[in-house]
Amino acid sequence: MLRPVKISFFTWLLLIKFVVAVNDTNNNTCVLPPNLIQEIDSYAPLVQSIINETLSGSFKSVTWNELADFVDKFGPRLTGTEVLEKSIDYVLNKSVDFGLENVHGEPVTVPHWVRGQESATLLKPRQKDIALLGLGYSVGTPPEGITAEAIVVNSFKELEERQHEVPGKIVVYNQKYVSYDKTVQYRSKGASVASKYGAVAALIRSVTPYSLYTPHTGMQSYAPNVTKIPVACITAEDASLLKRMANRGYTIQINLKMQAKNLPDKVSRNVIAEIVGSTVPNKVVVVSGHIDSWDVGQGAMDDGGGAFISWQAVRLLKQLKYRPRRTIRMIMWTAEELGIIGARHYIKTHKDTEQNLQFVLESDIGTFMPLGLEFTGVEQVKCILERVMKLLSPMGQMKLRSPNQGPDIADWVNAGVPGGSLWTRNDKYFYYHHTNADTMLVENPDALDRGTALFAAVSYVLADLSIDLPRQK
Repeated sequence: MLRPVKISFFTWLLLIKFVVAVNDTNNNTCVLPPNLIQEIDSYAPLVQSIINETLSGSFKSVTWNELADFVDKFGPRLTGTEVLEKSIDYVLNKSVDFGLENVHGEPVTVPHWVRGQESATLLKPRQKDIALLGLGYSVGTPPEGITAEAIVVNSFKELEERQHEVPGKIVVYNQKYVSYDKTVQYRSKGASVASKYGAVAALIRSVTPYSLYTPHTGMQSYAPNVTKIPVACITAEDASLLKRMANRGYTIQINLKMQAKNLPDKVSRNVIAEIVGSTVPNKVVVVSGHIDSWDVGQGAMDDGGGAFISWQAVRLLKQLKYRPRRTIRMIMWTAEELGIIGARHYIKTHKDTEQNLQFVLESDIGTFMPLGLEFTGVEQVKCILERVMKLLSPMGQMKLRSPNQGPDIADWVNAGVPGGSLWTRNDKYFYYHHTNADTMLVENPDALDRGTALFAAVSYVLADLSIDLPRQK
């Protein structure tokens, strides 16, 4: 294909200084040199072909079909399990079949936490089974379980005020859901706070704005120098039930049984597959998602969809024979759910090539209908991305907002690398997050097609531009 005229980054910066900014009615102060605008706009036919192939051509519904086959075959893929490693082998083998390049797995030492059997039974004031999911890294109970009275609180502040009531009891948190970022602290440190006051176990209202009697699992961390106590999440329905009982003055007694244990570390792998750049292969655009999941549901939404739009975007570009100047590298991260372990290991290991990264992309907040991109970068990057997003107008208005959300690429972004994440209509993401409801029913073929097209188009254009994107300081 014909390529735009190349302009150096130095020339581009000089042009930036001398082009007069024009403020529009939205106070948009984006300024790009005319040559760069022309260059970006010249990719319109290529982007249109990507969209056509994905939404109405031979690639229509491919991402959904591949993801469904994968999650139906392997199910949930908890870190440390044989099934995760078999799913990694599957992706590696199929990447070779797709004709992708430099296909390999990079070893990472990962934790091995096992859930085992678990149950909770309300004994007083009446008998009732309580649905629960133990939290990552939790310790277990004795075989006969722990039988104790419960104290139910709505907040850490209330627990502190009633700390004299806590010793020897099970703490039940019935915290209000404000937002995931604010409310997740109860899941993350609820056991440690309860243990500090002498609790023997902790049960935490699942971190979700909506519940159909679905407990949500997730990771928690024990603080240093506290006794490790068993901890699990229960449903919003049961947490509120127990609080109502407590408010009426009833004695609440619960038997909790958990076989959770932490076993010796194992070795997993990050998955890498590429389209090698034609002229500057050492410079790289990354598209990514994580391949591991919790041991419930199918891990279709978190993060099968994100991993697969990244994978299929690169496969699509290969099928269309589009090879950009820079390399496009697909990475499926391992062990994200137990602490972003795969990504942090990879970023640390490849620190010496970090300066070669042009842009890094991640999807880990659901692959619902795309609205655009979230990004983190300097003003020039914003302006370039705005122009690139206009190329995607056949799929509707694709917008930008800042900052990006991407746990696996966060260390790169914090180091100044321009980064982005898929922005979707994900208002129901936390309905399904870390539950048995995270299955293929959450995924929509058209939304996955559009996410795949967006990742393919953005990664290609940024990988092929004649300029390197500037970094944050």
